[in-house]
Amino acid sequence: MSETYGDGTVLCAVDRRGVATVTLNRPERNNAYNGEVIGGLLEAFGRLGGDDRVRVVLIRGNGRHFQAGADLSWLKEIGKLSPEENVVVSRRTASAIRGLTEFPKPTVALVHGGCFGGGTGIVAAADIVIASEDAIFSITEARWGVMAGIIVPQLNAAMGVRNVRRYALTCERFGAAEAQAMGLVHQVCPEGGLDAAVAPVVDALLMSAPEAAAQSKRRALLEAGLMLSDEHFEALIVEHSAKRQTAEAVEGLASFLEKRPPAWYPGPAD
Repeated sequence: MSETYGDGTVLCAVDRRGVATVTLNRPERNNAYNGEVIGGLLEAFGRLGGDDRVRVVLIRGNGRHFQAGADLSWLKEIGKLSPEENVVVSRRTASAIRGLTEFPKPTVALVHGGCFGGGTGIVAAADIVIASEDAIFSITEARWGVMAGIIVPQLNAAMGVRNVRRYALTCERFGAAEAQAMGLVHQVCPEGGLDAAVAPVVDALLMSAPEAAAQSKRRALLEAGLMLSDEHFEALIVEHSAKRQTAEAVEGLASFLEKRPPAWYPGPAD
């Protein structure tokens, strides 16, 4: 079975063993997400979650990079919409991450190249993460005057709040080995070796009983506080959408598009 979602920005294929591969397919924009990608992910995972034949889901990116976060040109445009419309956009974005986190079947993210912003949220929401040695990570939102609130619960659980407090504030880049040391990545493989690295992991997942695996995953999420209440979820959405409409966000996104430092940067030390 092979299908496309989100105007072709998300591809989905399922093999005879029930291993699904969801591929982010916007390589010309380094798989940066926009409304179509978000819609495609919601549709694809909704479809896979209800298909009893599907046992495992692999998540990967087409092109040079896994996922480069939000499309900042798109963020700039939606920031001009009404507050109510911005809440709708943030709710769909948050729902995609929540849906991946709570997805009842094992998920494995296969990371190569850049994994920035929301891409780190996808990785933190996945059950298992394998990265090739060329992978580079960064929680970039604050650099552009927005914030990563809707993925912070997953990031805290994956790499620890102490690391989030550094990397979400500095927006520094870090490599696959550092990501593994923090816990964001489980395994690092040579560049070009993701398929070989994931093969025994998939085989091990298929040996686990499907219902037992689903129950184990749900219990782990419950005990970690990652099954968010509706009130908590709504608070993340409102905060996320409101920050995108501030003057700081307008300046940050403009600085990216104009390839210049933001107004709040005082320049290098003397």
